[in-house]
Amino acid sequence: MGKKLLTANINIPGIETFDVYRKNGGYASVEKALKTMTPDEVTEEVKKSGLRGRGGAGFPAGMKWSFLDRKSEKPRYLVCNADESEPGTFKDRYLMEKIPHLLIEGMITGSYALGARTSYIYIRGEYMYIVRILEKAIEEAYAAGFLGQNILGTPYSLDLYVHPGAGAYICGEETALLESLEGKRGNPRLKPPFPAVAGLYAAPTVVNNVETIAAVVPIVNGGGDEYAKIGIGKSTGTKLISASGHINKPGIYEIDLGLPVEEFIYSDEYCGGIWKGRKMKAVVAGGSSVPILPADLILKTAKGEQRLMTYESLADGGFVSGTMLGSGGFIVYDETACIVRNLWTFARFYHHESCGQCSPCREGTGWMEKVLHRIEHGHGHMSDIDLLVDVAKKIEGNTICPLGDAAAWPVASAIRHFREEFEYHVKYPEKVSNPKHFEIEPFRSEKKLEAVGA
Repeated sequence: MGKKLLTANINIPGIETFDVYRKNGGYASVEKALKTMTPDEVTEEVKKSGLRGRGGAGFPAGMKWSFLDRKSEKPRYLVCNADESEPGTFKDRYLMEKIPHLLIEGMITGSYALGARTSYIYIRGEYMYIVRILEKAIEEAYAAGFLGQNILGTPYSLDLYVHPGAGAYICGEETALLESLEGKRGNPRLKPPFPAVAGLYAAPTVVNNVETIAAVVPIVNGGGDEYAKIGIGKSTGTKLISASGHINKPGIYEIDLGLPVEEFIYSDEYCGGIWKGRKMKAVVAGGSSVPILPADLILKTAKGEQRLMTYESLADGGFVSGTMLGSGGFIVYDETACIVRNLWTFARFYHHESCGQCSPCREGTGWMEKVLHRIEHGHGHMSDIDLLVDVAKKIEGNTICPLGDAAAWPVASAIRHFREEFEYHVKYPEKVSNPKHFEIEPFRSEKKLEAVGA
């Protein structure tokens, strides 16, 4: 089992309260930063750690902080993106629900590094019960002198607010989030200018994910160099993985980056293998927006090398034979899963969540949903398969924000790796009329059967 940096104390009774969190080393990073370090030194530790954004993009956090326009006379802001809406991802909810003071501590330390005097936690509207947990924890932090004026007797002051959204996936995109936080419709902005120059209220702003901000705590406490010793290459530290699907032990796992994918899936320390003794068919490794991979390519790269739980290893092969670590939403499918039905479910989601600002996404996501519905329900044509590929190409790279790409990549990869399954739906509409068709009769590749027969 790997090292636990974020979840080591998560099961201690009462850890959600200030007193218990403090007794177990809580807020030590705030004391260390405010009393012994300059803001630039805190930023430098985050740079040295190699921490990459844990929300999906994987951009180096320290570098992102360094882009902040510190010459501006406007106020600076740190905004936590807690709008966790990616299908298959539930790690941030776990942290906020179980150990809210860890996030608050990271917000204080990070805000100090950036020179922010007002910061926000923007949380998805469906997490209202967590809003109450966070607000209670923030009240405790104020009462203990860790928020408000002259924190711990130092010149630094910070006010922290929780702002719930209204349940829009698009607000997970940082500029749409800022629009929503300003009270506007959550539509993504054109870049440039980037938030580091003109973000919230047109002022310098850094937007980071819950897990990213929480990771600042162990980085400041132990030092960036120590954090960088965990992991492999540019994938440093630990990562929270939301494991779900057809596995024996679904849940949240904090892993050392660099763990072999095969070990993560089959080891009793983690997912415990495929449920009911079945075979693995496919995996979505980083949330619904990343390319799906068949079992052979998720365990090993196209070059035959062991696939690792790192940004680089999962991406090996590009979108032809690789995928992305993304937000860590790890969904496993067994041999009874229908790839077409799963893809249709994803397409319905992206069509529903498109903000409608860009024509390719607004129209294209609807087309893909309709065509996939047709194929899955036995009314498809062979030409529909290439039509889906064509529509996905028309969307990808032609929208203001990545939602269009997120809708297109699963379609392109599913057809690339499972085209024969789409053809099966067209050839045998009577066999796919039951939603559980592959549980009744698991899909078998006709091409592979012919090859064996030959």
